[in-house]
Amino acid sequence: MIEFEPPVALIELIMSLRAKGIQSRRVLAAMERTPREEFVDGSYAEDAYRDQALPIPCGQTISQPYIVALMTEALDVEDGHTVLEVGTGSGYQTAILAQLANRVYSVERYRTLKEKADARFAAIGLTNIKTMLGDGRDGYPAQAPYDRILVTAASPDIPAPLVDQLADGGIIVLPVGGPHDIQKLLRLEKSGGELVETILAQVRFVPLVPGQASDL
Repeated sequence: MIEFEPPVALIELIMSLRAKGIQSRRVLAAMERTPREEFVDGSYAEDAYRDQALPIPCGQTISQPYIVALMTEALDVEDGHTVLEVGTGSGYQTAILAQLANRVYSVERYRTLKEKADARFAAIGLTNIKTMLGDGRDGYPAQAPYDRILVTAASPDIPAPLVDQLADGGIIVLPVGGPHDIQKLLRLEKSGGELVETILAQVRFVPLVPGQASDL
């Protein structure tokens, strides 16, 4: 990971995340090391360190930093973990995970977003990420089981293939609900084949659309 001097706006953002209840030093440190302006379109660069979601191509968004921090903290990633991310998007959340885990596999529906994210990872020196084009509901069985799974788009249900690909003792964090509903952000821990559910927050995410739009 290439080092950079965090701007004042980023330091202020980290302080605001602490004030909102984010306690994990590892998560906050990873966010402080990550230049969010590299993951947004140039027209939104001045808003990169505001605690708000921003639009990216293909009708998607880069999540609000507080939600990124909340989901990552709930995932409880350790150094040796292998993580599956569903929805690469801009790559910002992926970059945070990559600094906490041993390996991150990230599935993206849109070729445009995958290629841009790959270029960003190379530019900032992240080498433990593999991205794939595919249907996020199917996960990526080739490298299963995963210690942790993070889903960055909302599904009306909990996709069974993702549960199957989660290791026993593993954790999945995902938003569940319809595209026009207030969705539930869930933390699910797999124990003996059963899922122990915790509701983290009410959220609004773009929908997890089935299939692969490889021409976009």
